Amino acid sequence: MSDATPVPYGRKTQKPPAVKEVHIVWITAGLSCDGDSVSITAATQPSIEDVILGAIPGLPKVHVHNPVLCIENGDEFMHFLYEAEAGRLSPFVLVVEGSIPNEKIKAEGYWAALGTNKETGQPITTCEWIDRLAPKAWGVVAIGTCATYGGIHAMAGNPTGAMGLPDYLGWKWKSSAGLPIVCVPGCPVQPDNFMETLLYLLYQAAGLAPMIPLDENLRPTWLFGSTVHEGCDRAGYYEQADFAKEYGSPKCIVKLGCWGPVVNCNVGKRGWMAGIGGCPNVGGICIGCTMPGFPDKFMPFMDEPPGAKLSSTAVGIYGRTVRALRSFTQASVNKEPQWRHPGKELTTGYQVPPAKV
Repeated sequence: MSDATPVPYGRKTQKPPAVKEVHIVWITAGLSCDGDSVSITAATQPSIEDVILGAIPGLPKVHVHNPVLCIENGDEFMHFLYEAEAGRLSPFVLVVEGSIPNEKIKAEGYWAALGTNKETGQPITTCEWIDRLAPKAWGVVAIGTCATYGGIHAMAGNPTGAMGLPDYLGWKWKSSAGLPIVCVPGCPVQPDNFMETLLYLLYQAAGLAPMIPLDENLRPTWLFGSTVHEGCDRAGYYEQADFAKEYGSPKCIVKLGCWGPVVNCNVGKRGWMAGIGGCPNVGGICIGCTMPGFPDKFMPFMDEPPGAKLSSTAVGIYGRTVRALRSFTQASVNKEPQWRHPGKELTTGYQVPPAKV
């Protein structure tokens, strides 16, 4: 029972024991490039080292079992998955990286797997691991656009029937602790976005944070509540209808294919590493990689988005007029007042009134 639950007068209550230890069981065996695992090594707010080493006050002890980052391999690494399945690694957060293939659409073989079933000698598919572990997890996190919404592997014409974790488990699915699937998209994920989300969940597990706020696409609202355009260094040029005609220009790149005005992502404000970088900040167009419709609804990537033609035309007259008026004002305020000179007379335009007798 939480502190916020009303209790009849006189009834004694006891707070649930604080979680002292949390395991992060991380599967990278979906259709993936392991780019998200590599990306988080650049995180600084917080860094994965700070989380694991206990440098952040209030956090439980954290153990991360990631096949790309941990020192264990082979049977030593698989041991942690079997322990989690058996309930001996509780509580644990299941992190899934990579899109989920549809193992039901073929007559033989498999699309993705991790480890071998010792009884049958056959590979254990990624789908089977999710079926085994997700129901027992305290929380489930999909990292990267492949795991959240299917990503590149799920585009039209793919033979695997790939999908995101919410498609596989169900968009209304809840963990054993009552948490929805938490989606942190990005291709790859922005490092601090994932680590900040993980930090929130760890504080929630410790009873120090409320239920994580998510939008309708299961993304943390404080990270994906605004568009790239709203935090972009180039947004002022858009307002003035001053568009780049070629790459390398510092101006708005919407006419070169940037989807920033409609894409939910904070990379324009946050940058990529230590506040530096981020697609439009370094001249790269936004191709919508944090969106459920990626990649199909954003292709061809280098073409001007259909909406940009209309919006840029509409802002054109206003923008050019405003730019002209601002140039006049700028020319005026770029000059010093005339009274600043080394002459003998005071010419500030302000005369000291004579003293009253």
